[in-house]
Amino acid sequence: MDRLLTAADSALRTVFARHHANRPTPMWAAEAPTPPALTDAEKTEAAALMRVNHVGEVCAQALYTAQALATQDHALRQHLTTACDEETDHLAWCEQRLQELGGRPSWLNPLWYAGAFAIGYAAAKLGGDRMSLGFVVETERQVEAHLESHLGRLPANDGPSRAIVAQMKVDEAQHAKDAQHAGAAELPAPFKAMMQVAAKVMTTVAHRI
Repeated sequence: MDRLLTAADSALRTVFARHHANRPTPMWAAEAPTPPALTDAEKTEAAALMRVNHVGEVCAQALYTAQALATQDHALRQHLTTACDEETDHLAWCEQRLQELGGRPSWLNPLWYAGAFAIGYAAAKLGGDRMSLGFVVETERQVEAHLESHLGRLPANDGPSRAIVAQMKVDEAQHAKDAQHAGAAELPAPFKAMMQVAAKVMTTVAHRI
């Protein structure tokens, strides 16, 4: 019951609460001369991309929370909980940058959270701990690639957003390595393909809604 209540509390906090980072917001190196200010069009596009990144972090919270609930291994549960806590920094950074850009989070965040939680819990229960960790590895690899693409799409003069995305990319790569070292199993190719399709749907919709 305690674990169920903790999972429910995490869901409510992720979707509805304002988040606070434990680490300072990543900063970009000062440039000389100072880059030009963002145009309205650039702000709109940057906000849309940061909204997508925020949705990805909402889903990461759901995934880790679900897998921590499903496992019976205390050490693995602690590993997943720690990773979840680290992802909270990403949520806070994205929220702050969205506000600075005049943007907003996705209106569908409750849906994104519920879907990711269901997938994470099913993967952990049906595949066991090694498959659950394999799901984490593949998710983080896809997120890392997705963040790399955003570095190419963000306005060149949007230093704050680019600094946040770059640090998130580093963190996601480390989470994938940690899951591998914890004993992750390799996911079957069809499952990876389905994850890519689901991610494409999510990023496309979240870019607009």
